[in-house]
Amino acid sequence: MSAEFNDEQKKAITHKDGPAMVLAGPGSGKTMVITYRVKWLIEQAGVHPSQILVITFTRAAAREMQQRFEKLMEGQNVPVMFGTFHSVFFMILRYAYRYTGANIVREEDQRRYIKEMIDEKELEIEDETEFLTGVLNEISYVKGEMMDLSLYHSSNCADELFRELYEGYEKQLRSRQMLDFDDMLVFCYELLRDRPDILKMWQERFSYILVDEFQDINRIQYEIVKMLAGEKANLFIVGDDDQSIYRFRGAKPEIMLGFEKDYPKAKRMILNINYRCSQEIVDGARRLISHNTKRFAKELTAARGSRVPIVYRQFDNVGAECADIVNAIRFYMKKKIPPEQMAVIFRTNTQPRLLAGRLMEYNIPFQMRDVLPNIFEHWIARNIITYLKLAMGNRDRKLFLQIMNRPKRYISRKMLTEPEVDLTALKQQTFGKRWLYEKVDKLEMDLYLLKKMEPYAAIQYIRNGIGYEEYLAEYAAFRRMSPDDLTEILDQIQESAKGYHTTEEWFAYIENYGEELKKQIEAGRRMDNNGVTLTTMHSAKGLEYEVVFVMDMNEGVTPHKKAVKDADLEEERRLMYVALTRAKTYLFLYSVKEMYQKEAKPSRYLAEIRYDTQSFQAGQRIRHKKYGEGTIVGVDGDKITLRFDKNPRTKMFSLRFLTEQGLISTVS
Repeated sequence: MSAEFNDEQKKAITHKDGPAMVLAGPGSGKTMVITYRVKWLIEQAGVHPSQILVITFTRAAAREMQQRFEKLMEGQNVPVMFGTFHSVFFMILRYAYRYTGANIVREEDQRRYIKEMIDEKELEIEDETEFLTGVLNEISYVKGEMMDLSLYHSSNCADELFRELYEGYEKQLRSRQMLDFDDMLVFCYELLRDRPDILKMWQERFSYILVDEFQDINRIQYEIVKMLAGEKANLFIVGDDDQSIYRFRGAKPEIMLGFEKDYPKAKRMILNINYRCSQEIVDGARRLISHNTKRFAKELTAARGSRVPIVYRQFDNVGAECADIVNAIRFYMKKKIPPEQMAVIFRTNTQPRLLAGRLMEYNIPFQMRDVLPNIFEHWIARNIITYLKLAMGNRDRKLFLQIMNRPKRYISRKMLTEPEVDLTALKQQTFGKRWLYEKVDKLEMDLYLLKKMEPYAAIQYIRNGIGYEEYLAEYAAFRRMSPDDLTEILDQIQESAKGYHTTEEWFAYIENYGEELKKQIEAGRRMDNNGVTLTTMHSAKGLEYEVVFVMDMNEGVTPHKKAVKDADLEEERRLMYVALTRAKTYLFLYSVKEMYQKEAKPSRYLAEIRYDTQSFQAGQRIRHKKYGEGTIVGVDGDKITLRFDKNPRTKMFSLRFLTEQGLISTVS
């Protein structure tokens, strides 16, 4: 075995028979271990290549793994199977049932089935695209967890409505002999469970099974893999429970945590040497993740040693934060670090709107790992813009229909017979309904008042004077959402209007922003992945950059305000852990004091990353930003006594102050 591998990597690569679990920390070479183990099984253990199955989660990951293996085998045609869970399970179904690609339902058809049922029920869904996505994700979750539908509580709508949509969707699939991606798992599970002969055939075909990113596995995937492994149990799983971040898709880190209970004879290997990050980043990430209780304990070290301290900065507002990020990017570009070696990471894809605008202003190329939604295309923005257009004199019927009952005014569509709406004529139709007359009359007065206001003040009036926030609260209740999710969008829209004196000026900004956003995204595509990466924490997984900025490290953002239960908070901490460990050398952690006119508190995770008395002990070598290198001669609670090499006299410091100011780092 080559000396290029460390001891734990060697143990993993040369594991022959029986179950094994490899806990692979960030940047620890897990892909190399998997490919070299396949090569070792073939060349050293005499396993026929066709008996080896390597499963991962995405086609891109499977393709990359296969390409790296083929390069390792120097172009030999070796029939090892690399595939995703879905591709492998569909292959099994294809042999049994003669399915073809034509039997797989297209995403647009899935959405159409749900939309047709919504239209049939005459439901008014404002965020229809988001609603359809949410319902389909829930259907997928129910199938993946093999749940009893009657026991499931929907987070998108009333339980009874969800059950109707689920059953109607299934009926559509079955009547067309179609199956979705989750059916591939369910049908494969049922086939192998009910047909021992077919199960035995596939167990003999795949004697050795390797599963990558095992921490992301769901219940039904695990049950199928266990059946395929059978009594031989040559199941080699690789993953990191600390990087399990897809619980919303059904991924269950507890499956990996319970693997050794299912396989008591399983060997455990820990890849704890990080070849990507500096020691400071590894230490900060370790301090953070150690606050999670449901995890395998690991002591990570950095092969690259100590480099520079993590930088912590707090700004008055998001505008100042974005300005600093842009300045730092320009600084590192001058230092010859290419923009594609820099990334800005955030919790949700709505956060970088202002930053994207600033990058455009300075002609800094950037690429989005996620779709950056144009906030002015959101249905709430469309409602606000419609109110202002009507206030400016537009009386188009289609526009009026959008807001006439937002909030509820009980105006009927049947009352609007002309292409243009005449509010005086509309009031005349309310004969005998004084309450309705008053609502239309108030709307007319509201539009008159809005016309005289600057955009920021006008939006404030729409929110409170007209009662639009009350409408949002009612809609949120119907959709089983927190009203805060909707008012936050409203906050962002209102914030964008600040500084514009006329509605026309703000509308011009909205139009220019939309055009620039399209141009920049298109330019990003043409540049073939050049430019600074803007990415959510979820999409950053598996990537690495020389310089990383994590923005908006504030309570309510990260951890997200929806994270209430302990399990949610641990998932949020794992997300932050993933974000930190994308950085190789330079890591900036930013927070703000104010967000959308409201006080913002720093994220609890900042303190967890920065301060940990357990990580300092007598005899340890450290580096002080001002006094240079030295040795810790004593630790007493928050007090630390240091003796510096250049000055043998001892000095006592507050450890909290040293770590929070970034004045101290460990020396490898």
